[in-house]
Amino acid sequence: MALKADTALGSYKIEALIGKGGMGEVYRARDTGLDRLVSIKVLPESFAANAERAGRFERVPGPISLHDPVTWANDLFPPYRVASVVAGKK
Repeated sequence: MALKADTALGSYKIEALIGKGGMGEVYRARDTGLDRLVSIKVLPESFAANAERAGRFERVPGPISLHDPVTWANDLFPPYRVASVVAGKK
């Protein structure tokens, strides 16, 4: 499920896709409440329906500390987690 620019997830506004891998897609987003850049990892819908994979997404820590815990809200699908943006090397 690719999110488009300007999609809102709670107080976060998607800006661009950063990358994707086995456990989901990662987006650069803006925290509109604190006016800061964050990264958001979104769990694919097919994984959210699988209790084992959804549980792993919730339990496995990210490489950096999270700003917010994994968000599992009925009105916010798919589940996602928010962390600091870290510039990578290409």
